[in-house]
Amino acid sequence: MSTNEPLNTIPIQQFIQVVKSADNSRSNEVRIDINTAKNLAFTLGIVMSRLNGDLEKLLQSNTNTEESIQINMDGGSNF
Repeated sequence: MSTNEPLNTIPIQQFIQVVKSADNSRSNEVRIDINTAKNLAFTLGIVMSRLNGDLEKLLQSNTNTEESIQINMDGGSNF
């Protein structure tokens, strides 16, 4: 899977909608069938893997550039 491919987050969106509906109806629980649960788990795994890969790329690109910051303290002046 290419990191430029758009992620299919529909199972996550559907789960969020189920939770919102249950909350609005003041339900005490949410039940989902095993296929929905598997789709949600696989989608969350893909999203987390993508985020981890993006973070690693970001950290590598930031460690390749050295930046120097210089601070001079002159005590300021009072007028």
